[in-house]
Amino acid sequence: MTRSQIRKLAVAAAVTAAGLGATAVIAACGTSGRPSGTNATAAAPASTQASAPYSYSYYRSMMKRYFGGGSMMSGGSYGWMMGPAGYRWMTGAHGVPGWMRGERFPAFMMGRGMMGAGTDPGKFMGRLWADAPGPRVTPAQAVQAGNQIPAGARINTAARTITFTTGSVHLAAVASPAGGPDETFRIAGMVNPKITVPAGAQVGIQVINADPDTAHGLVITSGPARSSWMPMMTSRPAFTGSALWFLGNPTAARMPTATLAFTASTPGTYHYLCPVPGHAQKGMTGLFTVNNAS
Repeated sequence: MTRSQIRKLAVAAAVTAAGLGATAVIAACGTSGRPSGTNATAAAPASTQASAPYSYSYYRSMMKRYFGGGSMMSGGSYGWMMGPAGYRWMTGAHGVPGWMRGERFPAFMMGRGMMGAGTDPGKFMGRLWADAPGPRVTPAQAVQAGNQIPAGARINTAARTITFTTGSVHLAAVASPAGGPDETFRIAGMVNPKITVPAGAQVGIQVINADPDTAHGLVITSGPARSSWMPMMTSRPAFTGSALWFLGNPTAARMPTATLAFTASTPGTYHYLCPVPGHAQKGMTGLFTVNNAS
């Protein structure tokens, strides 16, 4: 799809959404468009359901709340958003979510008149997935996780470094923690520390979204930390399994959480960052180094 076509689609979707009083989520993301033969009512394949952080049944129920009935999303050229193709496009079940690709959300779709989302797509996505199923922790558990010193780690608080020499690495990253700088990660009581692991290490990173009104995620990438508005568009995740695209808003009592699990197979210097457009530029990024095994 050309840039001109993207803009035309964005305008058409925004005009329709304005008439409906809802945000049109499919606009302006450089998606490849509706796949041929997509059935909007088809059940999501098992592989799709297993590879995304949110269930297909929740996705359909959530989308119907905003775009059901006789709206643009229930039929016609946009009906595919209710089916498996739309599910993959929104959640990144088979790669980068469609709404993160290409151009960012147009400002006129993210303004106060559209769900009060502002210009940050994380606010929009956080609200859509606020009630999504999945594991959650209490605020007290989130504080404990963000301050916990990982087993087998050597900590230097002055240099803000965490160094592992073990083959098994487990740590927690709390996004936008209470009492800490906004748009940062708290890991082992530090803000965006440098993390070093040995090559071949099995890494597990528990991500907790503590931000009350914005979606956040965490991805390990080989690209620059702040190269563009959407850093993940220039570099894929560095390792298989090293991407959690986003978690929705927490409730007052529970915060959503999920765990990345991957093998740090290739030595090098990488970055961990929040892939939601604009968040890495605001400070949600740090170094992730894989050392040659001794």
